[in-house]
Amino acid sequence: MTGLFTPDAVYRQGPYETPVTGLAAICDMWDRERTGPDEEFTMAADIVAVEADTAVVRVEVAYGRPTNDEFRDLWIIRFTDDGRCRSFEEWPFAPGHRVASS
Repeated sequence: MTGLFTPDAVYRQGPYETPVTGLAAICDMWDRERTGPDEEFTMAADIVAVEADTAVVRVEVAYGRPTNDEFRDLWIIRFTDDGRCRSFEEWPFAPGHRVASS
């Protein structure tokens, strides 16, 4: 993971979620969120925009047994000059969850 994130990287699991800061805290969060190292999932991603050090990506994730969950996410990723992530923010959406209306 040290090749993916900077040591002081900030990870937000949603736009209003408390940020998780640092490699150890991000690893702990990932371990808590998954069912285990053999968790089944598929992922497809499309780059929406890139400007300077920031990218926006649309991601579709489908988890297999035991959860059978699916998500469509937008990721906002900010990179360092060496290509590692220094800031990661998810905007996850799942079927059946309310979307704010005007």
